[in-house]
Amino acid sequence: MDRTTEHISSYAVSLDYSDLPPDTVHETKRRIIDSLGCAMGGYLSEPAKIARRLASITSSAFPARVLGSGARTSPEMAAFANTVMVRYLDCNDTFVSPGAGHPSDMLPAVLAVADPCHASGRAAITATVLAYEIYGRFADQVPSGEKGWDQGIFSVIGSACAAGKILGLSQKQMAHATSLAVIPNLPLSQTRMGELSMWKGCATAAATRNGVFAALLAREGMEGPHEPFEGRHGLWEQATGPVRLEPFGGAEIPFKIDDTSLKYFPSQIHTQAPISLALELRKKVNLEEIEAINLETYRAAWRSAGSEPEKWDPQTRETADHSLPYLISVAFRDGAVIPSSFAPDRIRDPGLRPLIHKISIKENPDFTRQYPQAQVSRMEVVTRSGQRIVEQASYPKGHRKNPLTDEELEDKFYSLAQAVLTPKQCQRALEVLWKLEDADDTGQVLDLFRV
Repeated sequence: MDRTTEHISSYAVSLDYSDLPPDTVHETKRRIIDSLGCAMGGYLSEPAKIARRLASITSSAFPARVLGSGARTSPEMAAFANTVMVRYLDCNDTFVSPGAGHPSDMLPAVLAVADPCHASGRAAITATVLAYEIYGRFADQVPSGEKGWDQGIFSVIGSACAAGKILGLSQKQMAHATSLAVIPNLPLSQTRMGELSMWKGCATAAATRNGVFAALLAREGMEGPHEPFEGRHGLWEQATGPVRLEPFGGAEIPFKIDDTSLKYFPSQIHTQAPISLALELRKKVNLEEIEAINLETYRAAWRSAGSEPEKWDPQTRETADHSLPYLISVAFRDGAVIPSSFAPDRIRDPGLRPLIHKISIKENPDFTRQYPQAQVSRMEVVTRSGQRIVEQASYPKGHRKNPLTDEELEDKFYSLAQAVLTPKQCQRALEVLWKLEDADDTGQVLDLFRV
């Protein structure tokens, strides 16, 4: 195996729960709570229904359960269906980094294998930290979207290693699982270009499924190519260019899971600050007096959520939650951006278009230079009388430098999960998840999420 594969597989098999500081354990539980709340909020969505139907026709001698329904299926199909639910609202956590993306999309890989293995809560926490660590080290080095690759290029590796960790793979098996995750799975970032489809929220679910499948293959003795990263026509040559991963977390090196941001609004990460600015400015101006709304932001935000014509007239939920013009106009009109903001009738509401047409968005080079350390956006409202009102933000609510409190996280969990769970179920789930390290069987967690 090449050096990168050896580096990853050696770390994956050696990481132990005892290596995790208490703060990291706590942050991991926060991400798990956030992800499961998002999953319940996405349970009733059409993509989730499709995924559950497909999972229901797949059986396995090594069965894993689907969140909500409790249906038993294969581990890889459970991973797919559960990730679709986690991702649907676009409200789960994210890395603010050159590669960006949603590391919690890998959590269903942990659950899909921990369930049939009856793995402990500590094992699940350790595997989750491992997945984030691998994802984060790649995302720090590779601006995947600009190179034309989707974020599943990272999460498939993290998912394979996390699943392999639960399965107890040897280092040799883990190396093969890593290779079997990398070589067959290079997802295109076309997933997130133009008018976005259902697949926007399902692409990383496919990566998670493929990561679990790679780990299961390796457990059965399947060997992968020996130089998936550094070899001829390997990942470095074909997709990313040479990458030297920074040292993984442990000892004096912080873990990447501590670096992730939790979202406050159910929309793309680059829209979080502009939404908050719009809600603040809404308090200071009469909506009917607005002549223009001018937003300056960093390149990644403009490129992904404001540069394409489809973002100025969204027709799908997936486009709307990646559309700065739509989200700014909804924030001004409704005073909130919540899951119901993306109902089909609201997305296509002609009453929003006049305000959208008053919005301008441009890149501020200084803000681009500050990204990803800060997510700076400045919004100016110009009134008919010529008054100019300005608000600026660098760290939107949920950013690692402006984090949600545990109480705010619980409020978010309740607000999303109550779509399908009772208040008593929500309360019990939180009680167990805050003490996940004490659980003898992670599968018991899935029992708490029966719709």
